[in-house]
Parts: sequence; C-alpha cells; structure tokens
Amino acid sequence: MESIYNYSEEMLKEYFIRIGEKPFRSSQIIEWLYRHKIESFDEITNIKKNVIEAVKRDFYIPQLDCVTRQISKDGTNKFLFRLSDGNLIETVLMHQEYGYSVCVTTEVGCNMDCQFCASGLRKKIRNLETDEIVLQILCVSKLADVRVSNVVIMGIGEPFDNYENVIRFMKLINHPLGLEIGARHITVSTCGIVPKIYEYADFDLQVNLAISLHAPNNKIRNELMPINKAYPIEELIQAISYYIHKTNRRVTIEYILIKGLNDTIACADELATLLHGLNVYVNLIPYNEVKGKPYERSTPDSRLAFFDWLKKRRINVQLRKEQGADIDAACGQLRSKHLQ
Repeated sequence: MESIYNYSEEMLKEYFIRIGEKPFRSSQIIEWLYRHKIESFDEITNIKKNVIEAVKRDFYIPQLDCVTRQISKDGTNKFLFRLSDGNLIETVLMHQEYGYSVCVTTEVGCNMDCQFCASGLRKKIRNLETDEIVLQILCVSKLADVRVSNVVIMGIGEPFDNYENVIRFMKLINHPLGLEIGARHITVSTCGIVPKIYEYADFDLQVNLAISLHAPNNKIRNELMPINKAYPIEELIQAISYYIHKTNRRVTIEYILIKGLNDTIACADELATLLHGLNVYVNLIPYNEVKGKPYERSTPDSRLAFFDWLKKRRINVQLRKEQGADIDAACGQLRSKHLQ
C-alpha cells in the first residue's frame, strides 16, 4: 500500500488504466485530495464504490502528527511535526502582505554543515518523500485555517540533495486541480550544488530560484559553508549566470549578515563587484543566533550601512523584515531543542 500523495496526476492515470478504469478518475482524486482536503477515501461522493474500494486497497491517506506549535507575536507559526517513522521536522507559516507563505523542510537533518545554521547540528537521517513535503502545506493550512498562496523550499535540509522528490512536490502543488499555487509563488533555495543548478535550468515550471550565498569571497564562504570547497564561488556564479541566460529569470541571493565577518563595507563592495551585471536580487537577512555557534547578529547600523552601500553600487537589494524573532525562529532550532 502506498501514500496517495506520492502520486502525480500522470501516475494516477496509469494506475486507473492498469485496473481497467477511466483515466479521468485521476483528476477527480487529485481534486478531492487537494481542494477538499479529505482524510478518508470514503468522503468521495462522485466515484463508484467499487472503484473507491480498489483505491483503498492500494493507497492510504497519511497524516502528520503535530508535536509542538509556536506562535510569534507577529503571527508567525512554527510547527514541529512527527513523521510516521518517529523522525521530527519543522515547518513555518508566515503572514505576508500578499497572503500566507509556508516554508517547508525537505530532509530529516542536513549534511551541508553550514556553520551558522541550527539545521546542521543534526546530521541528515534521510530524504523526505514527496508526500511528506506536500503534507506540511496541507497540515499547516488545516491547523491554522488559512489558504497558502506562497511556498518557499528552504527549511531543514538542502532541496537539491533531494532533487527528484522536490521537483515532483512542486508539480503537485502547482496542479490546477490541486493547491493551484502559481509557479512564480514557489521558491526553492540551494546552498550551491552547481550541477543541479544547471539541471534545474531545464525545469519546465517558472519556479523561482534562490541561492544561499552569505559571503562575497571564497575565504569567508569556505569558513561558513563547506559546500564552497566543492563548488567555489567562481563556479557558482557561472552556474547562476547560465541559469539566468537560459530561463530569463531573476535569481534571489540570500545573504545572512554576521557581525564582524561578512557585514563590513569592504564585503559589501566585494559582493557588489561579484554580482555586477547579473539579474539578481539580494535579500539581506539579520542573523538568528544559534546556541553553540560562535556567530553574532550584525548591528542595525552595520546592516543599514551594508544595504546603503549595495544601493550605491546599484544592486537590487532589500533588508528582510524579521519574523518570528521571539520564538525558535532559526531553521532547525525548534527540532534541535526538542531532541535535546
């Protein structure tokens, strides 16, 4: 028996043809799952009972167990979910001017070992299956009683280290009979797995790409992000340039500001030179300090000076509005605290 949320419409069509049923049943199932958010196949009213019984023999509708829910004074919700095998993952719901946005996790733990990140405190146990990523949106939407309009794939784990499941997930939530989340309202973030950036350039949905850069040169990035030793900044920038040329889409550059390390005017100037001529958008992020990590958040004055210098160098940039600062906001923080 398999989880129904692992199946795309095309896969369900093949299933129904295989059991001697009409392929259009796949569209009906998709609509009941994602529009009506059923928890039992018995809730379906427009498919013959014998067909439903066949589906029940071959599939099940899984659920996530909500272990903890934290609610910030700004309305940000952070959920700790337990998977069917007992592992824990985090999901975040944020209220934006344009609607509700969910940040999903793609792996149990993370092997990228970014030195500033709480996710790396717990090594990767396994990839999440497609259904386990989909369920994060469905469960958050139900628990908070909201319609999710935007999805960011930058929770625990490296999405491009779980590439196939993440691609299938994006297609499922974009489906017109499903959650119908527009491709341009979906963003996937990578720490810089260069071969996958080239592969992703051929993806047929116009989904946004974000790069966790966090440094203007190899010296600082090697300290913060071990992935840079495999794919140094020069190779990463070349891949970004290829992606922009191939897709004609702008890339978001994520840059966490860390006191005394990467938040100086010299770093801002070096970053501006590095990104000159690229169709990118820099998102400056105040650092959420992590217990056990030596890094501190950049001061407000330093953040503003960094922002002003990039503007002076004509880089498209914004200072991200902080959300969830009064809860375990940093990625992986809530999970690590619970496991400890």
